[in-house]
Amino acid sequence: MRLFILLALVGVFGSVSAGGKLSDDIRITSDVLGYDLQYRVYQPEGSHRSSKLPTLYITDGQWYISRGELPALLDSEIAAGNIEPVIVVFVDSRNPDNLQQNRRNQQFFCNPRYIDFFTDELLPEVDEEYPTSAVREDRVILGLSFGARNSACFGLMAHDSFAGIAMQSPANTAMVDELRFQYMAQDKLPLKIFMSVGTVNDNTQAGRQFMEALKFQEYDLTYQEVNEGHDWDNWGPLLDDVLYTFFPAE
Repeated sequence: MRLFILLALVGVFGSVSAGGKLSDDIRITSDVLGYDLQYRVYQPEGSHRSSKLPTLYITDGQWYISRGELPALLDSEIAAGNIEPVIVVFVDSRNPDNLQQNRRNQQFFCNPRYIDFFTDELLPEVDEEYPTSAVREDRVILGLSFGARNSACFGLMAHDSFAGIAMQSPANTAMVDELRFQYMAQDKLPLKIFMSVGTVNDNTQAGRQFMEALKFQEYDLTYQEVNEGHDWDNWGPLLDDVLYTFFPAE
């Protein structure tokens, strides 16, 4: 579907418009974590200070820019009228002073300090600087692999701030099983959920069991399975489905 939309826009307009603006890296000093992080912000074309736009937060944001090419997809989907304008915050999991050091393994495993960084430091900064809606119903968090586990953790621990969680290929099997048990152990949470798994070496069985548990609890769930592995051949083509799930045009 993603390729079809891009080709259609090229056919109509000759080329895909640059559209929105992607900021340079923005550094933030976290007192909670005790170190600096960085992020980039996508702002759709035509937004202004009085706008109150929904916000998509993405962990491993650097990969969603370079590998997922999400800013270009946002431009095309918004221009085509398929999704509503949305602010997207691409949170870099790397040390901004040493990009070879990736901190995701210490951040993404239901780390309460990482969640406090989001809720107490990052969200207020973004809401202050950009035309966002500050209500939980207009916030979604997305991640892949360990980042997908992180999204599920936010559902458990930060649902006062995020109403939408999106998980692409949550890893690994034992961790997905643990998440399933944690969700089943409590009452249904006020969440809308997107989840996808591949069928090739992608924790498929654990993902299906997690999906069944969420369905049993009657969550508002969109579930996708694709015949791909734990890589961008799986995740990239599903990004439009994530956008359609949470930000469909009225």
